[in-house]
Amino acid sequence: MKKTLLLSAILLGTFGVAHAADPLSAWNDTAAKQAIEEWVQNATNKDRSTFIPPAKRYVVFDNDGTLWPEAPLTFQLQFAIDEVKRLAPQHPEWKSDPIVSAALNDDLKTIAAAGDKGIIRLLELTHSDITTEEFAQRVGNWVDSHRDSRFGCRYDQMGYQPMRQLLDYLRDNGFKTWIVSGGGIDFMRVLAEKMYGIPPEQVIGSFSIGEFSLTDNGTEIRKTMKGAFLDDAAAKPVAIHLFMGQRPVAAFGNSDGDLAMMQYTASNPDYKTFGLLVHHTDAEREYAYDSHPPASGKLIEGLKVAQEKGWTVVDMKQAWKTVFDPALCKK
Repeated sequence: MKKTLLLSAILLGTFGVAHAADPLSAWNDTAAKQAIEEWVQNATNKDRSTFIPPAKRYVVFDNDGTLWPEAPLTFQLQFAIDEVKRLAPQHPEWKSDPIVSAALNDDLKTIAAAGDKGIIRLLELTHSDITTEEFAQRVGNWVDSHRDSRFGCRYDQMGYQPMRQLLDYLRDNGFKTWIVSGGGIDFMRVLAEKMYGIPPEQVIGSFSIGEFSLTDNGTEIRKTMKGAFLDDAAAKPVAIHLFMGQRPVAAFGNSDGDLAMMQYTASNPDYKTFGLLVHHTDAEREYAYDSHPPASGKLIEGLKVAQEKGWTVVDMKQAWKTVFDPALCKK
């Protein structure tokens, strides 16, 4: 009898600990966390009118500024600048290019002043006329050898811990998580599965049309700048339709560039949807900006629409216990 009681106590204790474990432990108990949990509970309870069948539980996340930082530069732009520095000695013909000179001297003002033309030039030099395999290898080498200048962490260690937990929490409740971002699709696919558990086929991003060819060793796809598609703003719903084939039930972003994606999701006629914006308010642990971001991620209209639509706005400083996982990224 005593053994039975002891076993029962152990089992109850074990179950109690498991039940008490908080899948969103990096979140403070604010309205934002409560809104997430309430929506998930409603969406997964078959006895409620808000139930969403598992086959329809598609949710979309922006990447830059939503899952990892985009200040002071997006990771991909920093990669392009570092690649120009690495490759420049092999290309003396680049010396006369003002964008190359700006990259070599970390002259971000000149790059910013050049606008899309300057960015496209950097991408042309570092993202094209190269096979997809070699590009992935270059991204991997860059991640292995470079650190964020402020935090001293590898870039693949800088996924926001609260958002990584949120991805896991949603998947544990039967949701299929997708990235829909303005970042390059090939760049993000190198990192998304390792960082977020999101496989390559569930990553949607900006892309251009590659060229297929037979080679002595088999086949290859070579990256080009032809037919470039920028997956941002109004293009995001178009890309979601093209790649996913159905309207999401939840959308997570951080900028006005995500607004169309969130509006497209919110207008799903069949289910009660969820929208969330990450508001960068923490200058000490990350960055603070909205209307005047360091490079990208302007958030003005999105805040207005969020209030009108009842979307959840995450005040990073108030809502998150941690920004980066301290076990991975130590300041």
